[in-house]
Amino acid sequence: MTTHPSTADRGVGPLLRAWREQRRVSQLELALRADSSARHISFVETGRSRPSEEMVLRLAEHLDVPVRERNALLLAAGYAPRYPETPLDDPALGALREGIERLIGGYEPYPALVVDALYNVVAANRGIMALVDGVAEALLEPPLNAMRLALHPQGLAPRIRNLRAWRGHLLEQMERQIALHRSEPLRALYEEVAAYPVPEADPAEEPAEPVPYFALPLRIEHEGRTLSFISSISTFNTPMDVTVAELAIETLLPADPATVKYLQSLLP
Repeated sequence: MTTHPSTADRGVGPLLRAWREQRRVSQLELALRADSSARHISFVETGRSRPSEEMVLRLAEHLDVPVRERNALLLAAGYAPRYPETPLDDPALGALREGIERLIGGYEPYPALVVDALYNVVAANRGIMALVDGVAEALLEPPLNAMRLALHPQGLAPRIRNLRAWRGHLLEQMERQIALHRSEPLRALYEEVAAYPVPEADPAEEPAEPVPYFALPLRIEHEGRTLSFISSISTFNTPMDVTVAELAIETLLPADPATVKYLQSLLP
């Protein structure tokens, strides 16, 4: 996993250089993208030139810097943050909350949930709540965390039939997020869940004959049945608020007819 410089580093130059190097973009390539010159990019990164607020935002855009980190770049350059971080329960986000609830409610009986940047669940439909029935009460106390819920030995992990493969998928997903966002809390969460014990693989847990899934499925036991899901994650396009930028909507699409039939009978 990539280590990023702290925002305590002096000036915006080291921060921009770190993002450029992480994205594996040369100074010349970045200059061409941002309608600048390699010389100017070099001067900015070494502190010989102070970029304008517009230039900071332009470079951040072409380096695909997350919204929260764009604020950090602006602060390091001596400018005010551009993007607000509005609490999700703020009246200003009322329409967003209503839309999210309607979206995941309309997805029932299939499971859907919404998580923030630390995988804390901010909304979930009845499909999700049915799957977590029987999980240890401590894991269901707010803030409910999707990664702890999935991988903790007292969570869903004992019921996930392909735990090793699914665990690897989730940890790789977190690693990508850590590489994209400079978040020590996210790194701490990763280290916590990666340290959870993993039981020995049981050959009986895998199907006798491979099923031709089109993506890695989540195969989870529920009341004596094995349900199969394919996960899909959506984010908001061109967000202008830190909170909204860090929300992700995950939907679990049934991967076989048996799962469809069972869920439809479970939540009519």
